[in-house]
Amino acid sequence: MGNCGYHGSGQGKRSVFIWVGNSATQCPGQCAWPFHQPIYGPQAKPLGAPNGDVGADGMVVNIASLLAGVVTNPYGNGYYQGPAEAPLEAASACAGLYGKGAYPGYAGELLVDSITGASYNAHGTNGRKYLLPGLFDPNKSACSTIV
Repeated sequence: MGNCGYHGSGQGKRSVFIWVGNSATQCPGQCAWPFHQPIYGPQAKPLGAPNGDVGADGMVVNIASLLAGVVTNPYGNGYYQGPAEAPLEAASACAGLYGKGAYPGYAGELLVDSITGASYNAHGTNGRKYLLPGLFDPNKSACSTIV
C-alpha cells in the first residue's frame, strides 16, 4: 500500500498495528482509486463511492487490504511473494482488482446501487455497502474477488 498505509509490529513483536491515512487528502489518485481519478494509467470516470464519501470509502479499501496483510504476514516473515524488502502480500498482489474481469485501470464487474449509482461488492450492517479488495488465493495461484 506504500503511502496509503502500512502495517508493522511493536518492539518484541508481541503486537501488530495498521496505519491508514485519509484517502481524500493523502494521494487520492492512488489511495482513493477507484473512487477518485487515478494519478496514472487510463483516465476512466471514477466509480461512485458506496457510502458517499470518497475518503472514507477509500480508507475502507486500504484498511481491508492491510488487515489481510497483518493477518497473513504480521511480522514480515509470514505469507508474501517476492523479496522481503518489497513483499507482495495477500491484497497488494491483487491491487486494483475488485470484481470479475478486473485488470489494471478497470476495477471489474461490480454491483451498482440502483439509487445512488455507487459501486460495491459487499454488504455490511444497516444497509451499508463496501468495496473490498481481491485477495491472492495460494490454492489457485490467482487473485479472487467477492463478485
